[in-house]
Amino acid sequence: MKYASILLLSFSLASGAALAGSNTEAAVGGALGGTLGSVVGGTLGGSTGAVIGSGVGGAAGAGIGARRGSRTEAAIGGGLGAAGGTAIGNQIGGPTGGLIGAALGGAGGGALGNAAGKGDGDGDGNGNGKRRYVERHDHYHHHDNGYHRGHYKHRRHHKD
Repeated sequence: MKYASILLLSFSLASGAALAGSNTEAAVGGALGGTLGSVVGGTLGGSTGAVIGSGVGGAAGAGIGARRGSRTEAAIGGGLGAAGGTAIGNQIGGPTGGLIGAALGGAGGGALGNAAGKGDGDGDGNGNGKRRYVERHDHYHHHDNGYHRGHYKHRRHHKD
């Protein structure tokens, strides 16, 4: 029964990601990764394994769904959010609460980390991908005194 609810949650979140931007993709990736990591970690290592697994899964899922320049921030946010959500959810609602907490924490952390990142690296720092060109004027003009001879241009007196 637990695995059926996880699959239903996974499919519903994945279908919502197809319609949204990269913040939602990072959120869905963090939620799916955190939930699946929590299940696998809980099976292998109990509640501590569930927290560790959800952190690793949330980081991987959020990092995959994030923009290119924000993957590190999204992975950190998704991992911390999923691990914290699992720990709090386990204390409040048991294993089912841990799964819900992993999904919510991974989604929130992944989206916040992706939004906090700089984007794809060639933007203006706001993540919108527009390049900013700064016009520079070089007012230092090199005079060659009419001889046009490479490094001799910088001398003032020439002997031929």
